[in-house]
Amino acid sequence: MSIIWSMTWKELLRKRVALLTALMTIVFLIAFWFIASTLGNEVRDYGLSESDPMFAIEMFARGMMILSLGFFFGAFVVAFLAIFSASSVISGEAELGVMQALMPRPMPRWKWYVGRWLGYVSFGMLYALMLFAAILIIGDIHAGVPRDPMTLVVAYLLFASVVPLLVTLSMLGSTFFSGIGNGVFMTMLYGGGWLGGMIEKLSSQFVSLQEGRAGIGGDSLSNISGLLSLAMPADGLQRMMLDRLFNISGITELVGDNTGGMLMLFGVGAAPAPAFLWYALLYTLVAFGIGAWRFQRKDL
Repeated sequence: MSIIWSMTWKELLRKRVALLTALMTIVFLIAFWFIASTLGNEVRDYGLSESDPMFAIEMFARGMMILSLGFFFGAFVVAFLAIFSASSVISGEAELGVMQALMPRPMPRWKWYVGRWLGYVSFGMLYALMLFAAILIIGDIHAGVPRDPMTLVVAYLLFASVVPLLVTLSMLGSTFFSGIGNGVFMTMLYGGGWLGGMIEKLSSQFVSLQEGRAGIGGDSLSNISGLLSLAMPADGLQRMMLDRLFNISGITELVGDNTGGMLMLFGVGAAPAPAFLWYALLYTLVAFGIGAWRFQRKDL
């Protein structure tokens, strides 16, 4: 299993997916630096003294905006890596004849499957850690960011939790579709989950769209967003991460429910219930089990 794990890392480092992800990350961080610099410098233009409590409040508010923007787009980069790194792991290697060379050896199929899964997940979570740290560092340079170690650890785990979810689904899809077909299917599924989250965020901003206040239309939107979020929980996990990072519940107790509309669009203040995390975990475990079962019986 460890051999398959290390082989997966070597393949990922040679693939164009890793190169494209690195280029996307560099471009994203450069653009994010200038955006954070612009937003952070606006507070200093107010003429507030650094000893003024209002300066600290404004810097933290700008930090929320900067980090929300950074993690909003950073989540897409992490999803891109997780989806396309594993989209052709089974169907693609079967077409190239790699499976036929490996499977006759005295190694159970489930060990190959788990080794591949561990390789993709560990690689993706390490990348997510580096991106998470880079976004926090840039946000800290130009504004204020949370510094509680436990808060940061929980936020990172939630941010990176989409990696095992998407890798598991991508490997499962690879038992049904070709590499390209699976990549397209996973991209559409991820986009559907994102759309469901966006509908929920917009509904929370407009009273006329909220459930029970717009007749059949409002209820239909709520049902659609709920079904899309259940079909792909990635966006809900992202919103939970932002909620834990900024301690939105604590801020709401202090200043009331005054989260800005722009921040709501990036997921701040729109976190699902804690039970959603258990649903995402069960969802991943079931998908992993079905994928391993499918691969065990797949004709290579």
